[in-house]
Amino acid sequence: MTVLVTGGAGYIGSHMVWELLDAGESVVVLDRLSTGFEWAVAPEAKLVVGDVADRDLVGQIIRDNHVDAIIHFAGSIVVPESVADPLAYYENNTSKTRTLIETAVREGVPHFIFSSTAAVYGGAGLEPVREDARLAPESPYGLSKLMSEWMLRDAGLAHDIRYTALRYFNVAGADPKGRTGQSTPGATHLIKVACETALGKRPFMQVFGTDYPTPDGTCMRDYIHVSDLAAAHRLALQRLRAGGESLVANCGYSHGYSVLEVIESVRRAFGRDFDVRMGDRRPGDAAAVVANSELARKELGWTPQRDDLDLIVNDALAWERILTTKNSVRN
Repeated sequence: MTVLVTGGAGYIGSHMVWELLDAGESVVVLDRLSTGFEWAVAPEAKLVVGDVADRDLVGQIIRDNHVDAIIHFAGSIVVPESVADPLAYYENNTSKTRTLIETAVREGVPHFIFSSTAAVYGGAGLEPVREDARLAPESPYGLSKLMSEWMLRDAGLAHDIRYTALRYFNVAGADPKGRTGQSTPGATHLIKVACETALGKRPFMQVFGTDYPTPDGTCMRDYIHVSDLAAAHRLALQRLRAGGESLVANCGYSHGYSVLEVIESVRRAFGRDFDVRMGDRRPGDAAAVVANSELARKELGWTPQRDDLDLIVNDALAWERILTTKNSVRN
């Protein structure tokens, strides 16, 4: 059997492909390459360039490759962008996911793993948030993902498909073997932005808001290493194949770091200072979101291996240096 990874040429998706291949799985990637890269796809995986909303194409991929599971990463992820252009997010994240679920049901794919987000909680506060907490997205991005969760829930009740929706907290870092990492130009992920600034790829970086109700006034987030996140997906797939019921679970480390703490970690890893400027809050940013990840640990048997901010930052900085070399060769 084969796993279909949508968005497998992107940041998290490319790590997932390596995780599956390392575990002996057969993998086919579907990506329209709008933000992903063909070179980021492991050579052992089959790449199909196309859109998840193309029913005929997806159906053909499922049939030709005997797909028994879909891991769905394809989508848009920038919170401020979703505030500025909400309809694009509802189209790309919600409408296209509905079409993909419909195709999976039509083709008899029994297992579906969905890339959800902690943004479904909105501003959750300093205490670790559980899956049964109030759902109150503060951005169209968060709401677009929550609506996709609801569609999966209802499809699972009506059809023979079981799913796992993993609510990511702040994904960071890179493959420890240097095979892939966050490569999108103009990315907004804090750790990537800080690493780019340290290496001179940006003249300065900005801190958005210093008056939040947090210990140092900057936003707090639960940063999870991308390799640990990929492992959680692999375990979720194993659980579904073994007959596990549908599940919604948080993926985080259950403790957070502020923006300023992250910047200090990058300074330690880089060994020198870089230009950091203080600015106003951004629309849609919550003060603090930290995971309670007990459910994922219990149900998936998930034990994170890289729960250390300095380790995450070092992996991210190492990848940023590799990416510099890759870009220099291409140019």
